[in-house]
Amino acid sequence: MNRTVLITGASRGIGRACAGLFAKEGFDLILNCLRSKEELTTFAATLTAQYGVHCRLFFGDVGDSRFVDDMFAQIDRLDVLVNNAGISYVGLLHTMTVEEWLHVMNVNLNSCFYTARHAVPLMLKEHSGHIINISSVWGCVGASMETAYSASKAGVGGFTKALAKELAPSHIPVNAIACGIIDTDMNRHLSAEELSSIKEEIPADRLGTAAEIAQTVLQLANAPDYLTGQIITVDGGWT
Repeated sequence: MNRTVLITGASRGIGRACAGLFAKEGFDLILNCLRSKEELTTFAATLTAQYGVHCRLFFGDVGDSRFVDDMFAQIDRLDVLVNNAGISYVGLLHTMTVEEWLHVMNVNLNSCFYTARHAVPLMLKEHSGHIINISSVWGCVGASMETAYSASKAGVGGFTKALAKELAPSHIPVNAIACGIIDTDMNRHLSAEELSSIKEEIPADRLGTAAEIAQTVLQLANAPDYLTGQIITVDGGWT
């Protein structure tokens, strides 16, 4: 029986790269996105045709606990959970509305709780599993004009370390990846000048790629369970 992975935010960027790599490795896929239904449906069909894996699709907001409840009501086995769905907010804190703040927290942080609380019992039943959370270096050092995003990703770090300790006796590792500046749509708001300035600060002299993060996710999914509670920074030596 193929191992099964659930990837949230799978229609583009890091999530899409993860889906492609896990399919190549023979994983059956449970893929989620909110808006890009047609794009993800086409991509899933391509992966099934190319690799012969089974793909199940769920369209909705993982920042909504009711949607996550309904999704997991249809999942009876899970080997790997990749909490990738995320949004950014760039702007001054004092101009941010309460609704905007809560939206960032729901999608970036609360979704990890919503999915994990359902995934953990499934993994405990099999005495195995991996939970991998996609975070950011801003959760470690903070970013001006991105206070909500930084706070949400810092929360992901605390969530990861605490849940790892809780699940270590059950041999279910929980880890996070703190991404640097990755060449995805989330960073399209940066101007050419801003990107050039950032690159000058990065020892690797370039942005990271979604494929590189996906490779790290797969490595964690195959890592021994003694590797747990870690926030692994992938940023080209930047921070």
